[in-house]
Amino acid sequence: MFKPISLYIGLRYTRARRSNHFISFIALVSMIGLTLGVAVLITVLSVMNGFDRELKNRVLGMVPQATVSSTQILTDWPQLVKKIEHHPHVTGIAPFTQLQGMLTAHGQVAGIMVTGIEPEYEKKVSIVQNHMIAGDLSALKKGEFGIVLGKDMTDALGLGLHDSVTLVLPEATPSPAGVVPRFKRFKIVGIFSVGAEVDSMVGYIALNDASTLLRLPDGAQGVRLKLDDIFAAPKVADEIVSKLPANFYASNWTYTHGNLFNAIQMEKTLVGLLLVLIIVVAAFNIVSSLVMVVTDKKSDIAILRTLGASPAMITKIFMVQGTVIGVIGTIAGTILGVTLALTVSDLISWLNTALSLNLFDAYFVHYLPSYLRWQDVAVIVCISLLLSFFATIYPALRAAKVQPAEALRYE
Repeated sequence: MFKPISLYIGLRYTRARRSNHFISFIALVSMIGLTLGVAVLITVLSVMNGFDRELKNRVLGMVPQATVSSTQILTDWPQLVKKIEHHPHVTGIAPFTQLQGMLTAHGQVAGIMVTGIEPEYEKKVSIVQNHMIAGDLSALKKGEFGIVLGKDMTDALGLGLHDSVTLVLPEATPSPAGVVPRFKRFKIVGIFSVGAEVDSMVGYIALNDASTLLRLPDGAQGVRLKLDDIFAAPKVADEIVSKLPANFYASNWTYTHGNLFNAIQMEKTLVGLLLVLIIVVAAFNIVSSLVMVVTDKKSDIAILRTLGASPAMITKIFMVQGTVIGVIGTIAGTILGVTLALTVSDLISWLNTALSLNLFDAYFVHYLPSYLRWQDVAVIVCISLLLSFFATIYPALRAAKVQPAEALRYE
């Protein structure tokens, strides 16, 4: 005979047709609810992980992860680079000088944050070179006053490669006609497209051209750092500054984009908790279906007891039955959820294009990102199986308390 007997009988009860079709319907609803809960949780968390990854790779790939700046112009910034590059968490260093202004062309005006860079160094800390759609970052050369802009900015101004654009600085210049803003004409030598909001906010010019515009000695305001762990940025920046003279100070990405990242993390946590409730509801359905099964099988339980089955064996029989429902629902939900997580980006992009929905115009990426983390899948599967298992305890204990004489009185 198949052993253990409790497992054998529990599996037979699961496969057997019940005289009460409503009980079978409740069991089926429990299984479907568990399947949908697991599938939706895996899919939604994968989408949230995708937004999280895009924030790190795109936005934080363009903006400084950490900076070390000085209150004075660093004419010897290469020496500072040599001091910092040996830090174990620093993977790239580049000098920078920042200035704010407005770009004007064809009667259009747009605000911009312009960064003076050394192209060869900038490639070590930024992803901009990997997203050039026209021109090249290396075209930024001292004295030529070239500028690299994002595609959204050039589209808004109606410009293309090799066109000219005027940069207006907020600093006023005295003249015989009175005080007027400072203007400088630039030639577009490169266009990049990261697919994020920085495409309409950021521009690059040669480092020495930035110094010339600000009427400062050739040099840099500071250096930006690329780290092996972006979450270590505050600690690493403070460590570096603590070993430098008092005129140096640090900044990091948490000051500029920390709120966006925290919002995504909080949303991911809250959405995850809400979706876990779907699994909890399905687990309660398992409780109700098993309670009705116990009521329906009282005579069978009584017969088993009279044949020598112990209360522990009866408990195991009904725990097996409920656990099988949980296992089948969890496996089906995992397969469905993983499949959706791997295909949801293409599916939503197709729907967005086919129906002209413009779903992502308000986001910092223009598609629905999805990143499946197997750690999340493992956690979800464990939660589902545990909830399904715990849901069987009460009905199984209730079955074990059935008294044979009471159950068989009216049979």
